Amino acid sequence: MKTAKISLNSIDKVKAFVNEISKFDCDFDLVSGRYVIDAKSIMGIFSLDLSKPIDLNVHADGASLEEVMKVVNQYVID
Repeated sequence: MKTAKISLNSIDKVKAFVNEISKFDCDFDLVSGRYVIDAKSIMGIFSLDLSKPIDLNVHADGASLEEVMKVVNQYVID
C-alpha cells in the first residue's frame, strides 16, 4: 500500500481523477479526517471537504503500483 496527499479542488479534477483510477483493478481509499471513502465513487468524493488535501491510499504493489502512480502523480501535492 502507498499513501499520497492529493488535491481535488474542482469538479473537473474529481471527474478526471475518478475516470483515470477506475481503469485500474486495485482498490483506492480517500481519507479525510475520520472519513474513509472509496476513491472510485464520485458521490463519496463530493461528501468530503475538497478545500483541504486528502490522503489517497493505493492498495497495489510492484508494477501495478508504478502504473497507478504515473496517473496519480498529477494530483499529488507536497
